[in-house]
Amino acid sequence: MDSQRTLRRQVFCAGIGLHSGNKVTLTLRPAPADSGIRFRRTDLGGFEIEATVNNLAGIHYATGLVRNEGSVETVEHLLAALVSLGIDNAVVELNYPEVPIMDGSAAPFVYLIHEAGIRSLRVPKRFLRVTKPIELTRGDKRIALYPSDHFKVTYSISYDHPLLRHQARTIAINESVFIEQIAPARTFTFLKEVEMLRQNGFALGGSLENAVVIGETGVLNNPLRFDDEFVRHKILDVIGDLALVGFPVIGHLVAHRGGHGLHTAFAAKILEERDSWELVEQPLMPALPVPSAAPIGAAATGR
Repeated sequence: MDSQRTLRRQVFCAGIGLHSGNKVTLTLRPAPADSGIRFRRTDLGGFEIEATVNNLAGIHYATGLVRNEGSVETVEHLLAALVSLGIDNAVVELNYPEVPIMDGSAAPFVYLIHEAGIRSLRVPKRFLRVTKPIELTRGDKRIALYPSDHFKVTYSISYDHPLLRHQARTIAINESVFIEQIAPARTFTFLKEVEMLRQNGFALGGSLENAVVIGETGVLNNPLRFDDEFVRHKILDVIGDLALVGFPVIGHLVAHRGGHGLHTAFAAKILEERDSWELVEQPLMPALPVPSAAPIGAAATGR
């Protein structure tokens, strides 16, 4: 039986909010079993927001949560690190309504979790095991979950840009695979979109230090950490967004041209389709690395 996990001790960091540009202090704290992951706004007297689809806010280039008068933005990279390292219960304290962007990846949060340490709790961990396909399509964007014996992601992206026309990857996710192959992948944007974003109040804290910026002829801040860093970051994003279902998922996630809006709508759809999954206390088998890329249509069996 796998046990639920929390942090061994509290740990903190400071950084810049990607969209606000403000300095943010973040503290990770241990939490009891079955309490889940909660964001606590210290600037609002300790007001808490649970990391669940019920608290989804409007999606503006990042995933946000809201409850009553409190909100928190850009939660996806931290959530991806927490769920992939098996953390079921934690309190995330913030003095501002945005998680710091750090270097644009989840690697700094992995480091922070390792600094805090991980403690097992004497309560069984529950997994959401997919038993029937769940699918969502919006125009040329699509996402689905298929039955599988471990958590695996197939993702493909396509842009009208000479550097980034198409990338695809299939990879089975476990803790070590996430740390080594997914967590370091940074968020990315196109140079031509940066000014538009800033005029609309977004990416005010963005820089070459926390995002891969793609110009007309190449990447402005080379070298890339992976040849296919862009699709790996999309996998990172969808892992974080899917964490909002509240349980680690056992299934094969397949996505094409997705984004936070599609990911989070799908997380809500999963919970709505109650006859397509079951909660279990033991995964069938550990996930193993699957390094090869695969076309999006080749994954429909979930194996």
